[in-house]
Amino acid sequence: MASAAAACDPARVELRGDWGTARFGVDIADTPETRQRGLMFVEEMPRNKGMLFVFPDEAPRSFWMRNTYIPLDIIYFDATGEWVSVQADAVPFDETGLPSGGPAQFVLEINGGLAARFGMGPGTQIRHPRIDQETAAWPCAE
Repeated sequence: MASAAAACDPARVELRGDWGTARFGVDIADTPETRQRGLMFVEEMPRNKGMLFVFPDEAPRSFWMRNTYIPLDIIYFDATGEWVSVQADAVPFDETGLPSGGPAQFVLEINGGLAARFGMGPGTQIRHPRIDQETAAWPCAE
């Protein structure tokens, strides 16, 4: 049971796909205020860190890079934790909308270029305790 508890650390996400696995420490943005601020004004972020945005429902999402100093990969996941799309290497300070391309409930922001470096893409799944474990593509209990 210890491994299940470790897999469900709320301060971490795990990702898997045909490319392998990755783990990132995350801050959670789950209120309108924290989602709006996101990673604005962050001047640097360690390679193994990111931010997980948690929305109350699955819907088309769009982000922008207003007041964001670092390039980001913005990865959209559906309610089960399945990959929807990525907006790779989002340009700092660009206010152009970066849509999800489909309904998403979870959004992971990591340093720009990492999704490509790992080879992430369709088929990638994310694991985190905020995903409904009854319907999760990759439940914490595995």
